[in-house]
Amino acid sequence: MRIAIVTGASSGIGREFAKQIPKVYKQLDELWVVSRSTLKLESLKKEVSIPIRIFDGDMQRDYIYERITRELERQKADIRMLVNCAGYGKIGDFGSLDTEEQLGMINLNCRALTKLTKLCLPYLSKGSRIIQIASAAAFAPQPGFAVYAATKSYVYSFSLALRWELREKEILVTAVCPGPVDTAFFERAEGDAGSTKEALRVRPEEVVKKALADSKKGKAVSVYGIPIKAARAAAKFVPKDFAAMIMQMINKRG
Repeated sequence: MRIAIVTGASSGIGREFAKQIPKVYKQLDELWVVSRSTLKLESLKKEVSIPIRIFDGDMQRDYIYERITRELERQKADIRMLVNCAGYGKIGDFGSLDTEEQLGMINLNCRALTKLTKLCLPYLSKGSRIIQIASAAAFAPQPGFAVYAATKSYVYSFSLALRWELREKEILVTAVCPGPVDTAFFERAEGDAGSTKEALRVRPEEVVKKALADSKKGKAVSVYGIPIKAARAAAKFVPKDFAAMIMQMINKRG
């Protein structure tokens, strides 16, 4: 069975991947979607042209991985695409944010992504693609968004390294690094994103369209929009301490 797996598929970028993937990859038998919201995943069935298999559960708990493992074995799955979208961020100074919320960011953004990637690896083969959702926040330290940015730096670095490890198997890995996207992300972040980031918000449809095109081309990194491309280029040359100062100004609330 040829499948694609998308985590965080109930909303935002993840849901958009679930909608667009079957339009780009015509030979899939099923789309497997992962999220905590059963109802939102069920509603995807009306928007996607191929059968959907739902894995509703918390990716910070082990049982969801056990369910996925059983089905991969039972269906003799051939994973043509894995898209790790599940994640969240919290805006605010490290010292003022709730400890468990910040540890949750690390668990979901890093640990869960790593665990599912490892679990799926035996079911990937020549021509398979992995898309990891990082962020433009990965390019520089972010005072006021410190833990989130650090988790996305992990995803970015991990993706680039994994890409090289899988080259001989011809499995392609792409890190997607969007700037602010017009989703419910900032509602959960519970903070003012700042006027600069508000002005840079883009539609998830465009981010996903470019990510799928870049993955098909075998690109290591997918960045949508001229401002974010410029930020990535600048991050290669600007000292990290200076970059942190600039990001503190951009992230300043109120």
